[in-house]
Order: sequence, then C-alpha cells, then structure tokens
Amino acid sequence: MSSTPKNSEATQRRVRLSREQRLSQLLEVARSLVREEGTDALTLPRLAERAGVAKPVVYDHFRTRNGLLTALYQDFDARQTALIDAALEGSAPGLEEKASVIASSYVECVLAQGREIPGVLAALAGSPELETVKRDYQLDFIERCRKALAPFTGPRGIMQAGFWAMLGAADTLSNAAATGEITAQQAQDELYETIVAMIERSNRRRMPHN
Repeated sequence: MSSTPKNSEATQRRVRLSREQRLSQLLEVARSLVREEGTDALTLPRLAERAGVAKPVVYDHFRTRNGLLTALYQDFDARQTALIDAALEGSAPGLEEKASVIASSYVECVLAQGREIPGVLAALAGSPELETVKRDYQLDFIERCRKALAPFTGPRGIMQAGFWAMLGAADTLSNAAATGEITAQQAQDELYETIVAMIERSNRRRMPHN
C-alpha cells in the first residue's frame, strides 16, 4: 500500500501534455517558485525539478534563463491586457468610468503579481529580450488607451508624450503600492487624476491656424 502514492505521482507525471499545455504548466510552476523563493532561485534545472519534468523539456521551451524570465513577463502582459480589455468593454461610456477602469485595472493587475514581476524585471534589467518585449507591450497599451479615450479628447488628440507620462505614472504608482509605500486606492486615485488631467489638457490645445 505504501507504494500507491509514488505510483500515482509517477502516473501524473507521465501524462502527455500538448506543447501549449506544458508551457502553461511550466510558467505556473515558475511563478510559484518566484513567489516562494524569489527570482534568484529560478533556474531552468530548478524549474525542471519542481515541475517534475526532464531538463531537456524546459530547455526546449525557454533555451536560457533570460528566455524563461522573458516568457514570464510576456505572460504577465497578456493577462494584464485581457483584464483591462474586459474591464473597458464592460464599463459605462463616460470619461470618468473609462479613466477609472484603466487606473484600477492596471494597479490591480500589478498587485496581483506580488513580487513576481518586479523580481523578473530586476533580473532582466538591461537585456535585449526584455527591452523588445516591454516596448512592444508599452506601445500596445498606449494604443488601447488612445482608442478608449478618443471620444473625450480635443480635436488634436492626446500627444504621445502625454501617454508616456501616463504610463510612467502607472508603473511608478503600481510599484509603490506593491511595496507598501502607498495604498492601492491611493495609487488608483492618483492614476485616475493623471488620466483625466491628460484629457483636459488635450481639450485646451487648439488646432493650428492655416
């Protein structure tokens, strides 16, 4: 009877997953490992051991530690984007509602990650992989916000610099909330005010005279 748990565990490990399912499993295990032991503990051999798979399986998916960390950041981006899209779609059409949804969704998604994403970003600091992925996400996020806020802007729209300032505020406020420097509500309120102020500035900008 004592061998039953071991046999059961071995059977579970032998279940063949699709490549997509295996990737999802490995990312979930990686997130758990970062939450429990910190980013420094996350290596490909350690992930293989924790996930109960052979090392070549992990290397086939990520190739390098930076590849694994980048995949974690991409997964975070995808989940954050889905959360914000769903919240925007379900919100009322007014400016206050749209600005509130953007602010609350951004902060809540960062807080939901705990120390995972700050640790991943710190570990990837200066890497070409991160810079490319992060910039693509930032530009995509800006365009989503531009589309959501377009009905409320002035005839010249919002300057790109305004969106970059908003994004910088979103990151800084969310990280401050994550470390306990401010509350989540304070972060959301300040980001909301930043978004509304950006819209108000756009409405004060006049079209150039011919």
